[in-house]
Amino acid sequence: MSPKDRIFNTTGEVAPFEFNETVASVFDDMISRSVPDYREVLVQQARLTEKFYQPGTNIYDLGCSNGNFALALIQQMKQKPFTMTAVDNSAPMIDLFKKKISAFDSHSGITPVLSDIRGVSMTDASVIVASLTLQFIPAADRDSLVKNIYNALLPGGIFLLTEKTVNTDDGFSALQQEFYYRFKEENGYSLLEINRKREALENVLVPETVEAHMRRMRGAGFSAIEIYHKWFHFTSFICRKD
Repeated sequence: MSPKDRIFNTTGEVAPFEFNETVASVFDDMISRSVPDYREVLVQQARLTEKFYQPGTNIYDLGCSNGNFALALIQQMKQKPFTMTAVDNSAPMIDLFKKKISAFDSHSGITPVLSDIRGVSMTDASVIVASLTLQFIPAADRDSLVKNIYNALLPGGIFLLTEKTVNTDDGFSALQQEFYYRFKEENGYSLLEINRKREALENVLVPETVEAHMRRMRGAGFSAIEIYHKWFHFTSFICRKD
């Protein structure tokens, strides 16, 4: 069981958020209490991956963190062999990833890689996953990254993107924040913790609108795009390359 996240239950100066050893150590608790329907989205990602995976091709998990998607996929694929490259630029996360999958010797086809996802060469892919990852990439680099994802996919392949999104309507934007903060309070976070984490994420996590994501994915070449899960401003897309 993951230790309890109490990182922001302090006073003093707030440092910019980073996926360091402290965050990695409480990540499972943090994300389950901070991202609505996190486990449900993981399950659906694994099911979609199993459905669209083409034998002999590659799967890429961009921003793999500590391996939660990898574990969900192993369970979904059962004994079906697959090849996946899991990429993250956080050394503590990659270390935890390796520990998580070490018990699954039959899935030696999973390769964790410590790297910036912008520098990864992708090819012959049938599924590429980026879960709560693009929002941490500089905005100027997002178009080229999604274009690289599109180019790496084979016909019939899919891109699964989950992001925290924003709304241009002030009323709905306020409503999203109100219900999100309520969700976090119900999961045991104090207003102090909520506000301090928001400060830490300022200019680190930069969300976009659903429409901006749609424009980018269409611009990259995707013509078939669907939202398969949404909880206020948490949005999961499936994009198919025809």
